[in-house]
Amino acid sequence: MKWALLLFTFIVFVVASAISADVLPLAEPCDEELCKLPDCRCSSTVIPGNLKPHEVPQFVLLTFDDGVNVVNVATYRDILYKRKNSNECPIGVSFYISHEYTNYELVNELYNEGFEIALHSITHVNQTYFQEADYDRMMLEFADQKTLMSHFAAIPESSIEGLRIPFLQMTGNSSFQMMKSAGLRYDITWPTTRYTDPGLWPYTLDYQSIQDCITPPCPSASLPGAWVVPMIAWTDLSNFPCAMVDACFSLPGSNDEDGWFRFIIDNFERHYGGNRAPFGFFIHEGTVRTQPGLRRALIRFMDMINSMSDVFMVNTGEMLDWVQNPVPLGEYIQKPCRLTTPARCRPASCGPLVAPHKEELFYMQVCARCPRTYPWLGNPLGE
Repeated sequence: MKWALLLFTFIVFVVASAISADVLPLAEPCDEELCKLPDCRCSSTVIPGNLKPHEVPQFVLLTFDDGVNVVNVATYRDILYKRKNSNECPIGVSFYISHEYTNYELVNELYNEGFEIALHSITHVNQTYFQEADYDRMMLEFADQKTLMSHFAAIPESSIEGLRIPFLQMTGNSSFQMMKSAGLRYDITWPTTRYTDPGLWPYTLDYQSIQDCITPPCPSASLPGAWVVPMIAWTDLSNFPCAMVDACFSLPGSNDEDGWFRFIIDNFERHYGGNRAPFGFFIHEGTVRTQPGLRRALIRFMDMINSMSDVFMVNTGEMLDWVQNPVPLGEYIQKPCRLTTPARCRPASCGPLVAPHKEELFYMQVCARCPRTYPWLGNPLGE
């Protein structure tokens, strides 16, 4: 009996140890004396480096979600290519790209234009799927997508730094655990409607976040080095908050260029006249293409800010570079422009390819050898 009791105690200890090894430490309130840039930042509306607003470059983050194809690239070529900021550096735009039906030759083209290529999942399935996603599922969706994207678009894996989860659906700690394993730097999924004026600056999850949780579950653990770029909500024409422009309920008419322009400016000025937290213009290309007034207003807005000496359209990763090492506006303007080493594409047209998830034959445009089957979860190279 004694030996049985000792064996039982030992088994309980081993099981408890295994469980505790997987339990992440809860995040504690931020200690500003210990949490210092460049690797740690408390969640706060305070400007990095304690600069005054007029000393801060106003960053504008224009982002597009979902697949890249011959239809939407026409918009990108027409309104984005060859634009420059007032410091004569090319503008930055970030693309959060989902896999299905994406043309990887065109992803390579966007990369070579100097834009940021980032992740938006392989499957882009329903919201509940991501709400319930654990670490292993997020590894399949995003770590594998990083491998897939780099391989078929022929771009460096090291250039892929960020992600946005479909439907802006948080996954608790899972996605941020995955980020560390996958070598990803930041997440730009988490909306805030509470911290809009002044806006919430990017921060790390070393300590407890003050950000409101709009699409739970939100992270609760201490996850050192994982950067959060808050999606600061806009206010629509009925004073309702919306994280994506095309998710706003009350909007100007489809052809109302002046109405769209005023709407954009009203939301931009809350940042520009406040603590200059990054101004996010988060949207899907289809909305720009099908709303002529919005398209013209967006061009007008870019023309305006590209001529302003203290406003800069940049990739999300570039904005984070500044947050980690903040310098006054005058010094920022003197910095050399971002350089992108061209990534050569050896184009190939592939298909028909059998897919594991649909009774449909797929075709792919890639910058690599054609896969044997359509790349998917668990087989990102289609081997």
